[in-house]
Amino acid sequence: MDHEDNILTGHNGLKITASSTGPKTGFPVMLAHGGGQTRHAWKKVLDELANAGYRATAIDMRGHGDSEWASDGAYDMRDFARDLIAISKQLSNPPALVGASLGGIAGMIATGELAPKSFRSLTLVDIAPKMEAVGVSRVVGFMQAHMTDGFSSPEEAAKIISEYMPKREKRSGRGKLDRYLRKREDGRYYWHWDPNFIHHVTRARDNTTAVNDEGFDRLSAAAAKLTLPVHLIRGGSSDMVSEEAVAHFKTLVPGALLTNIADAGHMVVGDRNDAFCSAIISFLNATHNRGAVA
Repeated sequence: MDHEDNILTGHNGLKITASSTGPKTGFPVMLAHGGGQTRHAWKKVLDELANAGYRATAIDMRGHGDSEWASDGAYDMRDFARDLIAISKQLSNPPALVGASLGGIAGMIATGELAPKSFRSLTLVDIAPKMEAVGVSRVVGFMQAHMTDGFSSPEEAAKIISEYMPKREKRSGRGKLDRYLRKREDGRYYWHWDPNFIHHVTRARDNTTAVNDEGFDRLSAAAAKLTLPVHLIRGGSSDMVSEEAVAHFKTLVPGALLTNIADAGHMVVGDRNDAFCSAIISFLNATHNRGAVA
């Protein structure tokens, strides 16, 4: 299915690259990826949403993929949240938001703290206010690795990815990986994201317990203020969101729908794409009173 690429405007005029597909009169769904990913992580999801009659738009978050890097190093979660709010105003109607990890955190802040009426519903993909330290460290560690020296080839990057996700189907060194790497003048290949983004994340992680508690409190407060329909999708073997974290989330958002996808880790969309698509489309159809289009 054809995807239309276009440039949208984030907070303070930052250029955000997006891909859209599906009927232009369809109910809008906006997808925000996790840290270190790009809009291409949603490719199959976009197609399934379009087949179900939705107008689906996936964005590259600031500092990722083909979107503009923040020259002032503005990578606080509120900066990402403000981008989502700004982009929602450029769609045909307030959209349903699907946010994975980083995108979900930004979604909680956007809808629970900054602008509650920006979205019609919120789907959180393996993210909640309470995050397991081991899972956070694993993700951040992967993003830090090779950030300075890069890779000699896409094949080397593919090997690193396969070691990070041993159960995932192996990517070839070329082709799909071109979307995640940038070749610089030194002839080496580097991850597509702005190094200042991961520096910001690392500082936040390595900061004092008080600062980390403040982040937990901020997300918990935002979640408790959510007034729109909410769907939390957890990977059954996630090391980021535990069953305890789900129980905590349920106390904050008692009406939330909870879906547990077996045999999926933190990267739910890539681990069990079919099950994921079925879960979100079922929620969207029920929540927004829509039936699948044949």
